[in-house]
This record gives sequence, structure tokens and C-alpha cells, in this order.
Amino acid sequence: MKLETANIIKVGIADMNAAASPIKLRTSGLGSCVGLVLYDQDRKNAGMAHIMLPTSDLARNEQFNRYKYADTAFFDLLKKLEKMGSPSSRLKAKMAGGAQMFAFKTQNETMRIGPRNIEAVKELLSCHSIPLISSETGGSSGRTIEFDPATSLLTIRTVNLGTTII
Repeated sequence: MKLETANIIKVGIADMNAAASPIKLRTSGLGSCVGLVLYDQDRKNAGMAHIMLPTSDLARNEQFNRYKYADTAFFDLLKKLEKMGSPSSRLKAKMAGGAQMFAFKTQNETMRIGPRNIEAVKELLSCHSIPLISSETGGSSGRTIEFDPATSLLTIRTVNLGTTII
């Protein structure tokens, strides 16, 4: 008997991609980064972004990676899904990550990357009326996520804490 292997597109750090069922999307190395999934449940299209920083205002040069920042990755993901026949009015969202990976004695806002990433993504979703269906964010552990456009399920493997499906 032949085992079927799922087609999976790997989304790297500061990367973004989209796929239609039966292809799944996966990213690993989510510490303070946020893995954002936008999906169209009816058309079974989905896009995933591995977001490192909350805003492109933090870019230090003109040749910056748009997928690294919440604001620019979000808009590029919307455009890609629209080209696949899924306008923003049909989209829903799930996300994971945004951990505070290191304990700092200072309350310096710039060191709160994980929480700031979460806030930035939630604000973008709200501004575009895209409902956040579920999320698993915060904490202090790294995560790997995999999204299946066929089922709209996000599988989250958290270091030392096991697997959750949302």
C-alpha cells in the first residue's frame, strides 16, 4: 500500500506564500515572530506570512524585505489571495507566535517584539474587517505551524508543550 505524502509549501523566516487545497503551508522558527494565516474557507485558498517586526518604519534601508514587517507582508498577502480569487471580504484569519523569548529587566518597549507583532497584526485585521477566528500567541516557547486550506485547521507544535489544533 502506497502512503500519500502531503504537498507542503514551506514559508521561511520573513517570507510569505499562498496555496490552494490540497497544498498545505508550514513555517517554523516562530519565537517573537507571528505566523499569520489568511484563508478563504469556501474557495479553500490560504496565505501565510512569517512576520518578524511590527512595522516597516523600522526598515533601515530602501532595499528591505517586505515580508519581514507586519504592515507590508499583510498587504502583499491580501494582493496574492485576491489574484487567486479570494478578495479580503471573503477572508478569515488565524495566527500563532509572538512569544517573549527572553526575559529583560528593562521595560523598554523595543524589547517587546512578540507582543508588538501581535498588536500590529490584530490592528491590521481590524482595519480591514477580517475576523480573527482563533489564535495561540504569547508565552515564551517557539512554535511551528501548518495550515490546511482543505479543513481550515491550523496545527501548532509548541516547543516542550505539544501540539494544538485551532
